[in-house]
Amino acid sequence: MLFLFDIDGTLTWGGPAKEAFQEGLEAVFGTAGPIDDHDFSGKTDPQIARELMARAGVDASTFEGSASALWDAYLDRLEARIAHAPVTVLPGAATLVRRLHERAEVCLALVTGNLERGARLKLGSVGLEGFFPVGAFGSDHEERNRLPGVAIERASLHFGRTFNGADAVVIGDTPRDVECGRAVGAVTVAVATGRYDAAALHACGPDLVLEDFRDTETTLREIRALFP
Repeated sequence: MLFLFDIDGTLTWGGPAKEAFQEGLEAVFGTAGPIDDHDFSGKTDPQIARELMARAGVDASTFEGSASALWDAYLDRLEARIAHAPVTVLPGAATLVRRLHERAEVCLALVTGNLERGARLKLGSVGLEGFFPVGAFGSDHEERNRLPGVAIERASLHFGRTFNGADAVVIGDTPRDVECGRAVGAVTVAVATGRYDAAALHACGPDLVLEDFRDTETTLREIRALFP
């Protein structure tokens, strides 16, 4: 069984990423656009940046030509900041990851809109990076629905097992996480630890909705029940 975890709002919360992202945009494009009222939830970093710059009047060709410089500017700032202001692990998340990691039949990977370096900086700041040797990231594709397939392929190669969508559990905190899991036929678990409450998550039709990960045994039992 392959568990594919989102990061922001699922495993962690907070940290300096938004400030670093804003500073990177301003350094490269001279503006961060309307960043304070923009919806980041469940989107990839490239999608967020493209949307913000479009709203700020930056044309697509200018954005594409400077995207690489933006990622360097953002990630360098994130690395400098996160050593002093790490992300916060959400209640129960670290215990759940460790319990799953102990199971021989379980493999862990990431499906996140973060650029890979950003994802590893965030998880590394709280000691969780080593549990996720592979994954799929915003640096792989701007469209989130493309990421689970990439993660499944990489996990199959890394762990020496053949996984497909039916072997995977996608765990995230937004409707976009549910949608991307469905795109590959995975079991979808939505957790109300981000910006969406349980009612909003139920409305998008995941296989399971959890309030949080505080009760590890209940979480594991409810996930196991999805695989008769």
